[in-house]
Amino acid sequence: MSTLTLAVRDTTTMLRRNLLHARRYPSMTLNLLLTPIMLLLLFVYIFGDVMSAGIGGGGADRSDYIAYLVPGLLLMTIGSTTIGTAVSVSNDMTEGIIARFRTMAIHRGSVITGHVIGSVLQSVVSVVLVGAVGAAIGFRSTDATALEWLAALGLLALFALALTWIAVGMGMVSPNAEAAGNNAMPLIFLPLISSTFVPVDAMPGWFQPIAEYQPFTPAIETLRGLLLGTEIGHNGWLALAWCLVLTALGYFWSASVYNRDPK
Repeated sequence: MSTLTLAVRDTTTMLRRNLLHARRYPSMTLNLLLTPIMLLLLFVYIFGDVMSAGIGGGGADRSDYIAYLVPGLLLMTIGSTTIGTAVSVSNDMTEGIIARFRTMAIHRGSVITGHVIGSVLQSVVSVVLVGAVGAAIGFRSTDATALEWLAALGLLALFALALTWIAVGMGMVSPNAEAAGNNAMPLIFLPLISSTFVPVDAMPGWFQPIAEYQPFTPAIETLRGLLLGTEIGHNGWLALAWCLVLTALGYFWSASVYNRDPK
């Protein structure tokens, strides 16, 4: 068998292993998924009228705020889901299974790649579930074309890939699962200081550059533009650049730690 064939076979095996773990221990995935769903329901049904009136200058209704909120929470869902990846990788690194894999005749990179592909698939499923909740409470994207929907799905998948590689690196350098979960908390915290809930220009002037140029805000504004027809501007290029930079950074970080000789 060729090297490529072996790599695909072993990666598929590791992917199956990670999906089985997620199915047998669904509590973490469900807990992380509940965070964006609860925030969605909270901000729509508790704060929705006030927030929509503030954003719309007093004339908006709750449906306008649902449309504004859902794209940001879809990306927040990805950040929440990848925390589970950091914990899973940390468990593998600290419980001895990686040492066992190192002694076996398997493709060296298949262990990490299996984690990454599995996490991206879980992120996509989580996004679909949160999107279904959003649609159930009134989110609509009637003006988006098929090409724009395809571009939106591509952006979500690329963003999930970027955050997953970062989460893998965080899991590898964490001494235990608890530390891995804590280290990955910025993946939930950053959406809270982005344009998920309010526009950037409604924030204090000194804080606007922080919110505008972090990874989540350009991706959120690009997703809003694709689904709702709002102006994308330079956000599309910024979102793509952030995805590529984070993917490369996470990949080389994870590979260097994984290939390091164990102490």
